[in-house]
Amino acid sequence: MKKEMPFWILRIALSATFIIIGIMILQEPLTWGSYLSPWATRLLPTPLEQAMLGTGILDILIGTLLLINPLVWLGALLGSAHLVIVLVGSDINAFGITVRDIGLLGATLHIFLKTFPKEMLNRKQ
Repeated sequence: MKKEMPFWILRIALSATFIIIGIMILQEPLTWGSYLSPWATRLLPTPLEQAMLGTGILDILIGTLLLINPLVWLGALLGSAHLVIVLVGSDINAFGITVRDIGLLGATLHIFLKTFPKEMLNRKQ
């Protein structure tokens, strides 16, 4: 097996997860919005349905970026930030969603650290 095969499997699976969840959110935005804590819902700058439609679009964008070689790091960074916000703003529940999101966060952080362009760190201003 090629050394990069497990990494590709992780990228494709994570991409599919974000895209599928994004589509599901677009189909049922208020159902997915019910996972937000009441305090987080009050902080939204738009009505809940609009915020969730934006979230669905963001998830699809993240999933797509995870498939585009030069932008994988950006998709992983956005995915990580999005998942931190989801974890902070969601109720901890018995359905395993919180646990799933912790695993997804670990996967997005791994992909980000593996793909971030090192030359961006060494850039002189």
